[in-house]
Amino acid sequence: MPGSSPPPTPTATAPATGPAVLDVSEPERAATDRRWCEQVTLTFHNSGGTAVRSGSVTLGTHVIGALGIDWATIESTENLPTPIAPGARERATWTVCVDAWRVPLGMHVETRDVSVRWE
Repeated sequence: MPGSSPPPTPTATAPATGPAVLDVSEPERAATDRRWCEQVTLTFHNSGGTAVRSGSVTLGTHVIGALGIDWATIESTENLPTPIAPGARERATWTVCVDAWRVPLGMHVETRDVSVRWE
């Protein structure tokens, strides 16, 4: 047909480049049979262009009294579920515990704080 142009040809998209960018979900918490422990699940999404090869996650577990008062925050550190490829999502669950003596009857723990370091 005169005046019509050929259909555009598809072009290959270049793979993403650049450093790893790791996004972390809010902690999903589940009680255990011990009031000083809980199961904590996090989802990690690497939206960068390079794999996450190593790293750690620091969890801040709060000791909560019967009236809702936050008495203490205890930190623990776990290894990331590596490697995490570019574009991939990884999910990991840890049993997080504090010393039993820190959580008397009527108190419980809540892991609320999460910070991540990766390479």
